[in-house]
Amino acid sequence: MSNTIKCVIIDDEPLARELIRSYVEKTPHFELIGCFESAVEAVKTVMEGEIDIIFLDINMPTLNGIEFAGIIPQRSRIIYITAYEQFALEGFKVNALDYLLKPVSYPEFMKAAGKAVEWCAMRNAYSSPHKTQPRLLTVKADYKLVQMKIDSIKYIEVQKDRVVFYRTEGTPVSSLMSLTELEEMLPSERFMRVHRSYIVNLDQIEIVERSRIVFGKTYIPVSESRREEFLSRLGK
Repeated sequence: MSNTIKCVIIDDEPLARELIRSYVEKTPHFELIGCFESAVEAVKTVMEGEIDIIFLDINMPTLNGIEFAGIIPQRSRIIYITAYEQFALEGFKVNALDYLLKPVSYPEFMKAAGKAVEWCAMRNAYSSPHKTQPRLLTVKADYKLVQMKIDSIKYIEVQKDRVVFYRTEGTPVSSLMSLTELEEMLPSERFMRVHRSYIVNLDQIEIVERSRIVFGKTYIPVSESRREEFLSRLGK
C-alpha cells in the first residue's frame, strides 16, 4: 500500500490557498490532488477520489466547512485552516484532525501534517486484509491522541455523538467518533455489539446473568435480536 497522502485544499482566499499549496508541495509523502476556491467545486473530486486529507477553510459561501464535513467519505479527514478562532469547537465536533489559525507558519503546518501521517498509518493498518491482530487502539480524545491496549477494553458505550471506552485500568476515555468509524477500528472477532448502546470485548466477559453481562457493578443488557449470536460466540 502506498505511503502517499493524497490531499486537497479548499479556501476562497487566493493568498491563503497558495500558501498551503506551497507547504503541501514541499512536504514529503504529501500529494496535492486539487486546489479549489469553494467546497462546491471540490465535491466531485472528494467524493469520487480516495482523498486522505482535506485542508479546509470554514467561512465560505454556499457550502461552509462545517457543512462540507458532514458529507465527506469516512476515509477522509479534515485539517481546518481559518481566521476565525470561535469555530474551533465546532471543528473538533466533526472529528477534525487539527485546527490552524491564519496566517499559518510552516512549523505549525508540519505539526498538523504529523497528525495526518499518524491517522493514515492507523487507518491503513486496520483496513489491510492481511493485518496482524492489533494490540493498541489510538483514538482522539478532546485535544490529544490516547493509546489503549485492546486487551484492557472491557466495553464501549455508544452515545449520540461520541463513544466512551471503559477499561480494566485507568479512567474512561471519551472520543468524538461515529459508530461506523469505531467498528472499522475494532477487531470484529473479539468485539460484538450486544445492544444499540453497547459493544463488549468477548474476552473480558466473566459473568452473564439473565441476559445481562456483568462487569463489577455495571450491567450491560443483551438485546433480544442479538442474544442467539452472542451466546453462540461466547460459547466458542
